[in-house]
Amino acid sequence: MNDDQTKEFLASLPELEEGKTYCFKCYPGIACFNACCSDLSLVLTPYDILRLRRALGMGSIDFLRQHTTMHMAPDTNFPEFHLRMTDSAAQNCAFVSEQGCAVYKDRPGACRMYPLGRATRPDGKGGVSEQFFIVREDHCKGFEEKDEWTGASWKQDQGFEAYTASNDRYMHILARIKQAGRPVPEKMGHLATLALYKLDEFQRFITQAQVFARLDVDEARQKDVLKNEEATLAFAMDWIELMLFHATPNLKPKR
Repeated sequence: MNDDQTKEFLASLPELEEGKTYCFKCYPGIACFNACCSDLSLVLTPYDILRLRRALGMGSIDFLRQHTTMHMAPDTNFPEFHLRMTDSAAQNCAFVSEQGCAVYKDRPGACRMYPLGRATRPDGKGGVSEQFFIVREDHCKGFEEKDEWTGASWKQDQGFEAYTASNDRYMHILARIKQAGRPVPEKMGHLATLALYKLDEFQRFITQAQVFARLDVDEARQKDVLKNEEATLAFAMDWIELMLFHATPNLKPKR
């Protein structure tokens, strides 16, 4: 499901208005446990992949080859990675077991927010405003439980806040490309794949291509980018945005 399809899907769902609550709980022993972990079309963001491959101790190339499928989105020419399901008849997630999710601490953002969907829009102040929607599937018994949540309290409880800044920044870049009315050149799409989804490879590229030599990046940030993948991803978004739009507040060329 691409970004436009996601927005259309969310718009078809009941909105959880600000301050309103819903009841939900998922746990081992509930009758539908793991039923939502199969036959998924789950798009992975760059931050999702960072967390998953680090949890699995895998290099980016091996992770992407083994656990994802990819195509270039026609409206942006940016890569879109989907979590690969197993080849079983049930099309299960590769990380699910009878005991639950084997990568639970680092599960993708969409899994964290379930049974809510989240949409954002610019708030006019340089940030985003959120909307939450309730995804109520027929098989799900979690809504029969007594635990009560707002959209904001569920987001905090599920650890989604760590994902918000990175995911929203990435969606902002894609939105700017769409507003321009044409996909990026093929070469830029391949650079985006390297910079955003292959952070270990991108760290090597930065050194080998002497990327910092052409940019105004202080020594402390340079060191952080080369050893801390969260910092690498933040730099990658700055770098891609600078190349696409020739300006970004966090990164400037050397004069």
